[in-house]
Amino acid sequence: MFGLFDFGSNTRTSSSLTTKDIVQKWYLIDCSGKKLGRLSVQIANILRGKNKPEYTPNSDVGDFVVLINAERIEISGNKSKDKIYFKHTGYPGNLKEINFQDLLNKDPEKVLRNAVKGMLPKNRLNRKIINKLKVYSGENHPHEAQNPEVIN
Repeated sequence: MFGLFDFGSNTRTSSSLTTKDIVQKWYLIDCSGKKLGRLSVQIANILRGKNKPEYTPNSDVGDFVVLINAERIEISGNKSKDKIYFKHTGYPGNLKEINFQDLLNKDPEKVLRNAVKGMLPKNRLNRKIINKLKVYSGENHPHEAQNPEVIN
């Protein structure tokens, strides 16, 4: 029965890309008037490289993202008063907490960095990927030389 079909040799091969083969682009996103959660998902996908056809979950194929106007990020509902960020100093009884609005006034870059970091995988690759996120609270950023592509 198999004599009727000539299967020949298997010519299908799969290849995996190395970090030298990846071309990393730079993107610029203006955060003013955008919702925190929806923007964080978009940023996390770009950082991981899920928008590329050569996406591989176990390697760093993502691009760099520059965020400006981080202090103008918005959040829906009563979350500005109700959302609380916790931090423990390591000493007994030293659980520190701060709500969203206070953290946004104090350090707006930390709000976006925490949101994006929570959407990345919890492994060693997370620490590499989060370093490609550059967050600035004002209009100015020092990455003009990289010619970032503007995303609306």
